[in-house]
Amino acid sequence: MPHELLKQHILSFVSFSEQELDLIVSKFRLNSYEAKGFILSEQKVSSDVHFIVTGLVRTYYVRDGKEITTYLASDQGFVSSYSSFIHQTRSIENIQCLEPTTTLSISYGEMQELYRLIPQWEKVGRILAEQTLLCLADRLFKLQSVPAKEKYLEFLRTSSDKIVRRTPLLHIASFLGIAPESLSRIRKNIS
Repeated sequence: MPHELLKQHILSFVSFSEQELDLIVSKFRLNSYEAKGFILSEQKVSSDVHFIVTGLVRTYYVRDGKEITTYLASDQGFVSSYSSFIHQTRSIENIQCLEPTTTLSISYGEMQELYRLIPQWEKVGRILAEQTLLCLADRLFKLQSVPAKEKYLEFLRTSSDKIVRRTPLLHIASFLGIAPESLSRIRKNIS
């Protein structure tokens, strides 16, 4: 079942023959993480890209003793510390599960092998890179120029219900660059 979800998701990007698709999904291995468990800890090399079968995760780094949430992902999303993954260097980020999470992961080496064996697979890599870049650019713009209430309303409109309902307020506030107290007031005012 998890591999079928992955197949469907991949086919939403690019068409592959059944043989190619079987080879691709054979490179992904199943992982299970407990709530509050770490998919990646800072200073470790991000050796995998993870497809979230089910669960909820956040990516964050620590600055001056404070956790700064940079990304939230749930079912059928991809997550990695992409800079660390691409360069195979130590990550400054942590990827933590906010609830029990199951992923299918592909290693850097397996990803490179698929690029060599199946030229169309590079298109999937490009699409994931483009989505990551657009997400980062959008987030940077909003952090610097959009008022807090508008940021929160946009978050509600564009995030999955699971992320909105199950992510602790503290992490949402950090992700949006808003003080938790301010986010509480905003939520109270729009209720």
